[in-house]
Amino acid sequence: MKVVLMLALRSLYNRRLTAIMTVISISVSVALLLGVEKIRTEAKSSFSSTISGTDLIVGARSGSVQLLLYSVFRIGNATNNISWQSYQEIASQPKVEWTIPMVLGDSHRGYRVLGTTADYFKHYRYGRKHTLAFRDGQPFEALHDVVLGAEVAKQLNYQLGQKVVISHGTGTTSFSKHEDQPFTVVGILEPTGTPLDRTLHVSLAAIEAIHIDWQSGSYIPGSGGTTPVSERKLEPKQITAILVGLKSKMSTFQLQRSINNYRKEALQAILPGVALQELWSMLGIVESTLLIISGFVVATGLFGMLTALLTSLNERRREMAILRAVGARPWQVCLLLVLETGGLTLSGILLSLIFLYGGLAISIPFIENHFGLFLELSLPGLYELKLLSLVFITGLLCGLLPGYGAYRYSLADGMTVRL
Repeated sequence: MKVVLMLALRSLYNRRLTAIMTVISISVSVALLLGVEKIRTEAKSSFSSTISGTDLIVGARSGSVQLLLYSVFRIGNATNNISWQSYQEIASQPKVEWTIPMVLGDSHRGYRVLGTTADYFKHYRYGRKHTLAFRDGQPFEALHDVVLGAEVAKQLNYQLGQKVVISHGTGTTSFSKHEDQPFTVVGILEPTGTPLDRTLHVSLAAIEAIHIDWQSGSYIPGSGGTTPVSERKLEPKQITAILVGLKSKMSTFQLQRSINNYRKEALQAILPGVALQELWSMLGIVESTLLIISGFVVATGLFGMLTALLTSLNERRREMAILRAVGARPWQVCLLLVLETGGLTLSGILLSLIFLYGGLAISIPFIENHFGLFLELSLPGLYELKLLSLVFITGLLCGLLPGYGAYRYSLADGMTVRL
């Protein structure tokens, strides 16, 4: 066995250019497979942890996915709103530790505007229960203060102290703007890799203030009265959704059932984790497609190695015949080619790990800044090791075909001079 292994290594060295190209081909394809798997896993983890530390999300009765989409991902709109009285009743429940009221409906240059309270910056969690951090500035305090998500500030090149005009409605282009009450940027959040990066945050009072003179979607000066904004009680009549944190996880289902059976209006409470898994399952075909494509790429690399071996096999018939002449058995000749393919495959796998982790180390800052996807440099998990083992075994099996061909060659056939 040791002799056959040494022969395999020397044979690969004698054909080093072809061997190197084969190893590179395999390594690139395997690195792509592992890269797609890494991004798929991290994307799923990032998706599932878009919101964390929140026990219930409350909104108008619709579907759990729809409620999740507009309250967390800022996609779509609510079918109805929640009255402020209902919010106060839910917030005053003895099982409730904190609540975050949310109002959606306005935008700025295609980015959603969220009306909320200062508790939002205190209690909101994402990822592995990370708290919100400010890159610059602080939370809103004055009526017309606005806090920007990281992507909003970056894409629109906004800085602290800059004036921002909010548009009525959620369209990318709007002709209805609250130009009479501009906002001042007082804070910019650190990137989170979540929809928060694409959100502008203002107070609930500010949302009420900019809509004083608006009737049925139109701005009518003076229609809201002549009392100055500073002297008004800017308490909302309705909100869009509520994030709820409980004192004890044991009371989650009890409060959920109580809200779902709320008689004063049709409300719905959902578990964020369950709704996120339901939404991700709808996207399962995408990750399956990525894995299939990567699998075909790896198969193409191994097929190229097999083609190279079969092509060179006829040129190596004399080599095989000489081995037979010096006492090598047919199974040893077959094992020689299997060891060669195994060596090429193993080298390709090791080189693919260098490519993958070297590439990740260089590109992680770029991926975080441009795609909001936080990748973690960690050792391959059990699933990745299974994939690598499968690739290695497949590479060994690829050596059986040329090995069987060499096995069939006879000594006389190999020594025959062909004209």
